[in-house]
Amino acid sequence: MFERTSRYHGIATAAYTLPDGRTVPYVRRRFLPRPEELMTIGEHIVAPGDRLDRIAARRYGDPEQSWQLADANRAMRPEDLTAAVGRRLRLTLPVGVPATTEPGGAR
Repeated sequence: MFERTSRYHGIATAAYTLPDGRTVPYVRRRFLPRPEELMTIGEHIVAPGDRLDRIAARRYGDPEQSWQLADANRAMRPEDLTAAVGRRLRLTLPVGVPATTEPGGAR
């Protein structure tokens, strides 16, 4: 249902049956993963003017992967991650993605 790079990839779907008998598909609730269970691949220190999309573009190669920063740092409000200059942000792989053992390190 969702692309592999989506925060919602792999989330179970369900169907709600309306009173008239029609069914409507929906995605079940997604809970934040436990950061300590994610593979750490680096760290980013927040600088003045940093934005999550720019950090994700620089660190993950895709600005739409900023959700990985929220997951890695247990953030319910992603904007809080860049509110304080000097904050150390964990960079991790998404849930279920193991680190590679190939030369050059993780991903």
